[in-house]
Amino acid sequence: MNVERLVDIIGSDFYTGVPDSQLKALCNYLMDRYGIDPHHHVIAANEGNCAALAAGYHLATGKVPVVYMQNSGEGNIINPVASLMNDKVYAIPAVFIVGWRGEPGVHDEPQHIYQGEVTVKLLEDMDIRTFIIGKETSDEDVEGAMEEFRELLARGKDVAFVIRKGALTGAPSVEYKNGNSMVREDIIKHIVKATGEDPIISTTGKASRELFEIRAANGQSHKYDFLTVGSMGHSSSIALGVAINKPGRKIWCIDGDGAVLMHMGSMALVGTNKPANLVHIVINNGAHETVGGMPTVAGGIDLVAIAKACGYPNAVSVDNFEDLDRELELAGSRNELSFIEAKCSIGAREDLGRPTTTSLENKQSFMDYLNTL
Repeated sequence: MNVERLVDIIGSDFYTGVPDSQLKALCNYLMDRYGIDPHHHVIAANEGNCAALAAGYHLATGKVPVVYMQNSGEGNIINPVASLMNDKVYAIPAVFIVGWRGEPGVHDEPQHIYQGEVTVKLLEDMDIRTFIIGKETSDEDVEGAMEEFRELLARGKDVAFVIRKGALTGAPSVEYKNGNSMVREDIIKHIVKATGEDPIISTTGKASRELFEIRAANGQSHKYDFLTVGSMGHSSSIALGVAINKPGRKIWCIDGDGAVLMHMGSMALVGTNKPANLVHIVINNGAHETVGGMPTVAGGIDLVAIAKACGYPNAVSVDNFEDLDRELELAGSRNELSFIEAKCSIGAREDLGRPTTTSLENKQSFMDYLNTL
């Protein structure tokens, strides 16, 4: 259905969410109509963050907010939905719009398969009434569902529209860009060159896809890399677990700004433990680029200052390859925790592929390699 029609039917004037490629039509519509406006549209750090922000909006206005997200974010909303918003607690109503990645019978990437199987069940288990919108769903069907939803919302309950692949249309064209010159794939090429045979843990999204293809183009083994294809925001914690248990080898983490923001507490954990063999690299383009380019707040905050405040003894920011190469060499040679922010542009090549090995094959080859160190 047309995304503007969906927005009209829902009738809310406040949206908050974490962007999703399945919901790109909605994300672009909101960016085109509102941009980033704290009174109407906020892109938050994680989905639980969105739910709490929506709750605050309702407390202040008495109106019903909308929270949008990929279904992978359901885990992040469980706590605020169950212990804050549920009608047995504060009865705070909200409309959730959930992109259904990994829908059974629809081909998708491995990280979405199980999440897709339990998407509707998780919502129902949280006492959230659902309505599924597909390509054939009519406006009248959605209007009827929303009429039922309004009765539930009036009683302080939460509801959800689950969006199938390709169900939303009519998205305006929105260009996302910044003023940075370094390209992420080139940054990763420099990292690969500097790290040699050291293990790398890379974040979810295009960064891991680019790392995989760089290894293939170089004729290198994929055994050096753990590709975090799901679990956004947790790569640095995975890297911390590896670094603590492999103290004799330098461990590198390639992270993204959206991922760091999603679970920023992980930086406090890394900084407190201070593994001397860990290098944490955040490639910052200020965007959720993998799912379409919608902005994060990382373009306007000081990640280096945050790293230092979290206890990282070495933290720098670079915006050119000469400085990047120098800092990679220094980080590799020092016996102390290091943080590097690499500022980069938005975008990737159109023919970027996906890993040709399975996630289980990736895990096993990485573990086999770690066992040799």
